[in-house]
Amino acid sequence: MQSTAERTNRSDTPRTSHRRRARPLDERICHMICPIAAAMVGVCLTGIGLLHVTLSLHRQHSFADDLLSIDALTFLIATLSSYFAMRTQSARRLHRLERIADATFITAMLLLTAACFIITYVLNA
Repeated sequence: MQSTAERTNRSDTPRTSHRRRARPLDERICHMICPIAAAMVGVCLTGIGLLHVTLSLHRQHSFADDLLSIDALTFLIATLSSYFAMRTQSARRLHRLERIADATFITAMLLLTAACFIITYVLNA
């Protein structure tokens, strides 16, 4: 029969190994979000430039360029939060910044998709 100490050690082992695995997983997510979000800022800025050229030729107005500007700022927040998450030494701060990076990245991707639909509608109208 096992003593209480042996049961405690066995039950703690998976949790301890899970904690050790959680930090590299978070770092990999931040390493993925940072360059992708930074590239998407460039995509948004390119889209704004092309949209201004196209809309000025057709003498149309759209709020898609405003949406792309907000989107570029949202991608910038995702980039900065993932960058600072990689630089931090605190596990608590790492997880908080990683959650911010995830949420803002997903929000920015949804905004980019909405902007694409608006641009398609405006240019085809």
